[in-house]
Amino acid sequence: MTDSVLAVDAGNSKTDVAVVTAEGEVLGTARGGGFRPPAVGVPTAVDTLAEAVGTAFAEAGVSSVTHVSACLANADLPVEEERLAAALHARAWGGTVDVRNDTFAVLRAGVAEPRGVAVVCGAGINCVGMRPDGRTARFPALGRISGDWGGGWGLAEEALWHAARAEDGRGGPTALARALPAHFGLPSMPALIEALHLEHIAAARRHELAPVLFATADAGDPVARRLVDRLADEVVTMATVALTRLDLLAEETPVVLGGSILAARHPQLDKAVRNLLSSRAPKAVPTVVTAPPVVGAALLGLDTLNAPPRAEEKLRAHYA
Repeated sequence: MTDSVLAVDAGNSKTDVAVVTAEGEVLGTARGGGFRPPAVGVPTAVDTLAEAVGTAFAEAGVSSVTHVSACLANADLPVEEERLAAALHARAWGGTVDVRNDTFAVLRAGVAEPRGVAVVCGAGINCVGMRPDGRTARFPALGRISGDWGGGWGLAEEALWHAARAEDGRGGPTALARALPAHFGLPSMPALIEALHLEHIAAARRHELAPVLFATADAGDPVARRLVDRLADEVVTMATVALTRLDLLAEETPVVLGGSILAARHPQLDKAVRNLLSSRAPKAVPTVVTAPPVVGAALLGLDTLNAPPRAEEKLRAHYA
């Protein structure tokens, strides 16, 4: 059989895998559950991958591949990538294994070559960059302890904070004090605070408040609008730092925007990101990624195999 790649894009909520030949032909695909080593441990998390890999291998008619290109959530530090790479190598799915943080899949899915920067803003926020010579830029992306701010979860927390203080007089007025509880059918912020504290509303549902924040900002609320502007500043700050680290600030370079919040193209956020980029990184070319991240994982694998350009064209056509 020709050289082939097992591409894995594993997020917290779902996993996509694909078996792809060095010519870009997709032989088999599968979708599995979320990949959460911190919650369930590495062996159990890899077992979840194994189910999807087994399905894709069966569809492709193979038992192994030349190379495994795995872009995994929760691979935030080099030591975590090394541990996960060892765990995947032990499964003997491929002769060689590369493990990267899943943000690299979004980046490669959005560029024509392994060169550029990506900022992903979904539940959390992260940024990575790469050059064809192998140099990368990245952030730990571990939350506030690593200096992060933003993402849907962070926006929800900030919205709740401002709304609570508006309600009891510690802060200025904001329409969020009415909009947030109304989303859950509750009459006031005290009722929402009680429901969240007593877990009458599951903690995971807090992410539903990010769209409420954007809607409130669109309606003109100053507090909500300031939060959206702060997120735009954070996105551009991360991108600019990554571009600087890679010596790409003075070159025309793609800046890929991904994740549910950036992909939604909220008018205020999208305009602010582009305006700030034009000021701080005039050579940056912002683009919203549309290809699924598993395409990026596969392309990283094809890069490793030195596949011809037509392989990328064929792969992208399959997922178009």
